[in-house]
Amino acid sequence: MPRAVPAMSDRSLPPEPPGMILPGAQIIDPAALRAAILADLPGADDPRAARAIAVQHLAEAKARGNAALAAAFAARPHDARALIRAQSHLTDGLVATAFDIARHQLHPLSNPTEAERMAVLAVGGFGRAEMAPHSDVDLLFLTPWKITPWAESVIESLLYMLWDLKLKVGHSSRTVKDCLRLGREDITIRTALLEHRFIAGYEALAVELGDRLWGELFRNSGPEFIEAKLRERAERHKRQGGQRYVLEPNVKEAKGGLRDLQTLYWIGKYLNRVTDSEGLVAAGLLTREEYDLFTRAEDFLWAARCHLHYITGRAMDQLTFDLQVEVAARMGYADRGGRRAVEHFMQDYFRHATRVGELTRVFLTQLEARHAKPEASLLGIFRRSKRIKAGYKLVQGRLDLAEPQRFFADKLNILRVFEEALRTGYLMHPNVMLQITAHLDLIDDDMRADPEAVQIFLDLLLKHGNPERALRRMNELGVLAAFIPEFEPVVAMMQFNVYHHYTVDEHIIQCISILAQIERGELVEELPVVSGILKAGVDRKILYLALFLHDIGKGRPEDHSILGAQIARRVCPRLGLSPEETETVEWLVRNHLLMSDTAQKRDIGDPRTVRDFGKAVKSRRRLDLLTVLTVCDIRGVGPGTWNNWKAMLLRQLYGQTAEALEAGIESLNRENREDEAKRALRERLKDWPAADLRHEATRHYAPYWQGLPTDTHVVFARLLKDLPDTDIRIDLHPDADRDATRACFALADHPGIFSRLAGALALVGANVVDARTYTSKDGYATAVFWVQDSDGKPYEVARLPRLRGMIEKTLKGEVVPREALKDRDKVKKREREFRFPTHITFDNEGSDIYTIIEVDTRDRPGLLYDLTRTLAANNIYIASAVIATFGAQVVDSFYVKDMFGLKLHAKSKQEALERKLRQAIAEGAERAAG
Repeated sequence: MPRAVPAMSDRSLPPEPPGMILPGAQIIDPAALRAAILADLPGADDPRAARAIAVQHLAEAKARGNAALAAAFAARPHDARALIRAQSHLTDGLVATAFDIARHQLHPLSNPTEAERMAVLAVGGFGRAEMAPHSDVDLLFLTPWKITPWAESVIESLLYMLWDLKLKVGHSSRTVKDCLRLGREDITIRTALLEHRFIAGYEALAVELGDRLWGELFRNSGPEFIEAKLRERAERHKRQGGQRYVLEPNVKEAKGGLRDLQTLYWIGKYLNRVTDSEGLVAAGLLTREEYDLFTRAEDFLWAARCHLHYITGRAMDQLTFDLQVEVAARMGYADRGGRRAVEHFMQDYFRHATRVGELTRVFLTQLEARHAKPEASLLGIFRRSKRIKAGYKLVQGRLDLAEPQRFFADKLNILRVFEEALRTGYLMHPNVMLQITAHLDLIDDDMRADPEAVQIFLDLLLKHGNPERALRRMNELGVLAAFIPEFEPVVAMMQFNVYHHYTVDEHIIQCISILAQIERGELVEELPVVSGILKAGVDRKILYLALFLHDIGKGRPEDHSILGAQIARRVCPRLGLSPEETETVEWLVRNHLLMSDTAQKRDIGDPRTVRDFGKAVKSRRRLDLLTVLTVCDIRGVGPGTWNNWKAMLLRQLYGQTAEALEAGIESLNRENREDEAKRALRERLKDWPAADLRHEATRHYAPYWQGLPTDTHVVFARLLKDLPDTDIRIDLHPDADRDATRACFALADHPGIFSRLAGALALVGANVVDARTYTSKDGYATAVFWVQDSDGKPYEVARLPRLRGMIEKTLKGEVVPREALKDRDKVKKREREFRFPTHITFDNEGSDIYTIIEVDTRDRPGLLYDLTRTLAANNIYIASAVIATFGAQVVDSFYVKDMFGLKLHAKSKQEALERKLRQAIAEGAERAAG
């Protein structure tokens, strides 16, 4: 028979942890809470009613405690470490009190046996006493042998109380023997057990578990645990996007996030049984300075995570765009220096994430030195055959310094080591990285002006074929910003919009990486034009430096292209460029958006567009350089930004401009294009009767022939043939060259046709990327739209019949677009915080026969319809629309005439029209936010 065990061996309440944001009694008073529950329990008729009484008191205590913690954190919004300890203390009190009520009041045992001893332990993050406001509560119920019916009842009642408190509880019931067996089999369980902490019940069981875990499971299995944790980390990073500069990072799981710091602590604890992260210093895995970096990063990340939980009212760990704004405000960031508060906040976030990466490298190096074999294979160390130069040595397959003191006696070695790493292919040992960051003060004005230092930097860019590797490491270690101080402001600078996928510094490095890929011949199929330009030969130094400097002016109130050009004028002579080379780099930086803007925001079918662009570029040499820079810049924005549509526009603009520069700019005229287009159509319609061909060739005005490709002329010829005045003919066809579906409409012309078509397309969720409309001499409208689906792709052929049906219904008046769009014209919640002030310009110089109205504003589904409807209501004829989308921002350019076929020259008319367009945008924005 099991013997009775005295109740004195139990402990009901956990001790109060130090360093909380409030004194324990202001968070929860477990003794008073227990007394209040006991005072009300005699009134309960049955166990269910008793449990309800307990839950009522516990819920009130939880609400009071949470309110007190929320208020304290609002007053001290950076003091996250003190908050997470306090949150854990509150949870300890609730769990311990509920456990006490369950076993002594709901299921009392007058004479408990040894088999009915039980301990409640916190595991995981709760075990570390680190809890965000809505963290999970992970519990382990520990019993000496197989669980008894009484213990099952106690656990069930405790869990029901915790669930009624709306706590998210993870739980398991095990013996010490179970824990050891399962911990051997499953690394996740082993990690949770590593962080167990006793809360209430029979403490001797928890002590036994700790002793046996360290004596039987953790000892001698360090390499296996490290390997599993690092593999888990690599898989987690892959799931989270694989790099540190994801613009909506998960503060817990992303690269450089809290989980990375926790992984360091887990490994350190497993190997050295440290009780907290500070123990990593005593264990020799981090220096005091490195530990200070650890705590600063951890405090910042925990603060962001706790604010996320408070804002959303749930366990939310992803910094989505809309939440970034609120977290920044709660943490006291403000708009300054031409940048929004959220951009300053995210720059700090990315800088902390970079430091976490540095700490991880240092930590893993120390581990490698102690447990070389498994970690070396895990960390991908490859033996190289190239001999290393004097002054270096290989440690664990990485480049290290033979004599650091002697090495830094020549400060240029700070740059040479990056070149040696590129030359040999070896990775740099973290010892080198530590030494470099400790000697950054050696990089002074004398070194920046030293011709040899400059040459080493240029060689890093130009000589080894993969400059991005050196630049990224130099950037992470602060060398890039020290050698070129003008680069420092853009380090980890986030651009708060959905278009840019990377921080400014990472975008620049991505662009340089793409240029190197093109040079290596890796993108010939995707980028034939720029691959050909580079193969024919360009000034590589000018191109690489222009790319390096093209966005260096960002983040200030001034136009970044102009400011960047001014910086280039200062930096280039310092980097040894001649006045002529400096002038070219400066021109490229100032005009780095010119080609992209011309191709995407103007009608390149209009000869005037190409003529004006050619006049701005002036020479074939500059055209070649600007084309390569433009392609690298667009591709470097992020995955999915480059597509066939942009490729086709740039290819067309490059080809026409190159031709014009060779034959003379004025050779570009409408007559030439018109004759060529008619000749091409006759070739394609050889089987048509001569009379029909003659009629088709003479029924259209000149812009029709200049603005459309031959394929589209053929489609319209067939749609228009014998078209009755009452019919609408539609042709929908995937256009692979443009990554879009081409929608052609032929119908009798009438006012507002463009707007009605835009409304019909908006209703079916089609995203218009380009549009042209022309009126024939005999009164027919020929309109063509290139559209994409919501994923930015051409419509699948199977979806085209439904698309056609909805368009026909709208054009027949069966559906009224504005009414039908009411519910669809909404901006996604995560994108609501983006601010794009509306700019409207009237340009009478960019086209010979049209006024170009450019509307730059916030994008939304029904915007194009609203703008075209406003123009139609004001008797403005739209000849074409060019739509350029940059994430949540859109630039719609309309080529228009008034009702008399004239340009809009009158200032009063322009101002009146601008007011009406702004009103339409404002009303639409209000609907979208509703």
